[in-house]
Amino acid sequence: MDPLISLRDAEPIPFWLDDPDRPRAAGALVGATRCDLLVVGGGYSGLWTALIAKERDPSADVVLIEAQEVGGAASGRNGGFCEASLTHGLNNGLQRWPNEIGLLEQLGRENLQAIEDTIERHGIDCAWERTGSLVVATEPYQVAGLTEEAESAARYGGRPVLLDTDAVRAEIDSPTFLGGLWNKDDVAMVNPARLAWGLKQACLNLGVRIHEHTPATELTEAGSAIAVRTPYGRIDAARVALATNAYPSLVRRHRPYTVPVYDYALMTQPLTDAQLASVGWRNRQGFADSANQFHYVRLSADNRVLWGGYDAVHRYRGRVSAERDQRPETFATLARHFFQTFPQLEGVRFTHAWGGAIDTSTRFCVFFDTSHRGRVAYAAGYTGLGVGATRFGAEVMLDLLAGDRTRRTALEMVRSKPLPFPPEPVRSLGIGITKWSLARADENAGRRNLWLKTLDRFGLGFDS
Repeated sequence: MDPLISLRDAEPIPFWLDDPDRPRAAGALVGATRCDLLVVGGGYSGLWTALIAKERDPSADVVLIEAQEVGGAASGRNGGFCEASLTHGLNNGLQRWPNEIGLLEQLGRENLQAIEDTIERHGIDCAWERTGSLVVATEPYQVAGLTEEAESAARYGGRPVLLDTDAVRAEIDSPTFLGGLWNKDDVAMVNPARLAWGLKQACLNLGVRIHEHTPATELTEAGSAIAVRTPYGRIDAARVALATNAYPSLVRRHRPYTVPVYDYALMTQPLTDAQLASVGWRNRQGFADSANQFHYVRLSADNRVLWGGYDAVHRYRGRVSAERDQRPETFATLARHFFQTFPQLEGVRFTHAWGGAIDTSTRFCVFFDTSHRGRVAYAAGYTGLGVGATRFGAEVMLDLLAGDRTRRTALEMVRSKPLPFPPEPVRSLGIGITKWSLARADENAGRRNLWLKTLDRFGLGFDS
């Protein structure tokens, strides 16, 4: 069967958001108001910030505003991998903060457990499954890398299980798999939209005032307050947490530190019992392959296969636009790769095909900053691993706004910022060369060319 036929009936919307139980949006802010803490952004970063602020101080008056609808952007359309890593993987963290990587790994595991505890405490129905995830080798040179990764993880508290060809195919059966590394403890699968909606309801239950369809248009000082303007009103806040991520920050000097890139995914129809048996997958782990241009893959609660990744597309000048959420050439590539990986699923159709912007930084993980004499805090740059790390980022922002010195704020990771991206057209040229080089490395047994080695030397060693 031509793989493209599988896309014929795919809806051009995120599967997770195509849910009859999607909650109604809260009303827009009209008029002026005051609060102790204003959170700008209704994705995970903003929701966790508002929720934890109320849990720390139930008397605090917390307002959250969202330009569209809570969970309607990256937080509601991602792959639903909730990982313990705060550094976009152990290797990235080890390269950048070798002296504190042990603490970062510990804090990450504590953060993941705190997410699970919050879901249970607030009764959030989000299909949470602590299944772990696999990294699979699909080329011979990648097998040795799995062994090195397992040894590194074990040194810092991980308990990965190394799988040979037969063992990995016993978990998930693909003729392309040559080996695997199963992280059983530090990754959970989740329905990302339902997690966002559940966090929204938890915030409302604790007294957070939420206004959707309320974009923030300007941030200025107004005496002892920070004034944030919206189309129909103004909010005067003692403190402000900016959680806009891929969208331009209200503080202009933050903007060069992130760029939006577009990520794309497909979702199949539910697999029949026979189709699922042909793949195995009894333990329901998510998985990703070991290439620079990698795929991320998982099962939904109703046994659909989410198949995403590979292409990460940066647009000149980095403007975020809904018209870029559809990219047929990427969907065609993903469909071909799906059937190469699972030929036994020939005939399966895709029901949804979507994409959207995520933010990235030059160090490939979150960074932090404050402005306006410590009354405004900012966290961004999660680079696709924000499902889990945003909760940690929320704690850091609240610590910074309170002026508290904690284990988190003492981290070099928190006290330092990445190198900013250069202005256009150098930015797009550099990203284009990097993408080309990564693709060449995948075709050349992982060997990195001079360009990638130079980036590595300056701490800009992109690997996906």
